[in-house]
Amino acid sequence: MAGKQGERTRRRLSTEERREQLLSVGARLFSESPYDDVWIEQVAEIAGVSRGLLYHYFPTKRDFFAAVVERESGRMLAMTAAVPGVPVREQLTAGLDTYLEYVHAHAHGFRAFHRADAAGDQAVRRVYHRALAAQERQILAALAADPEFGAQVNERPDLQLAVRGWLAFTTAVCLEWLRGADLSREQVRDLCARALLGVLRP
Repeated sequence: MAGKQGERTRRRLSTEERREQLLSVGARLFSESPYDDVWIEQVAEIAGVSRGLLYHYFPTKRDFFAAVVERESGRMLAMTAAVPGVPVREQLTAGLDTYLEYVHAHAHGFRAFHRADAAGDQAVRRVYHRALAAQERQILAALAADPEFGAQVNERPDLQLAVRGWLAFTTAVCLEWLRGADLSREQVRDLCARALLGVLRP
């Protein structure tokens, strides 16, 4: 009887809380297995909801994975946003510290985000590449507003490609770090910082 009363008094999740719960489960599953090996039924079972409820939030598996990717993209963009008026060089170390803290704390979501490029679904891959392009634009905008590096944005036709390459480098380093690479967070941060400053050196 007490168990039944406990069930009745358990707080129901709001729509946003339920959606966040489902996306968290999806991030874990998609980080551990390829896109084609994850089944919607798994997500519903782990979350303790019916398959019909999950489809109410996300009509298709593609929609679900795209939402996982967009969620992680939004998080990364928010935490790496430039602080107006502060030189890029001063922001770099603190920004990378924040980013690496996120990578460590949300490893499943980070891995799931970067698995999207390997997904066979072209619509999902487009979501992923739009997210990367947004990160690239954010970095270039911060550089353009910076007194030290601003001139390079217009003068160096290779800079956009260089920033894109740095994002790929940083992603690869972070994924290896999560796999157990024998580097401290500070060493990973300094490695990524040196790489970007090297790219920016005229």
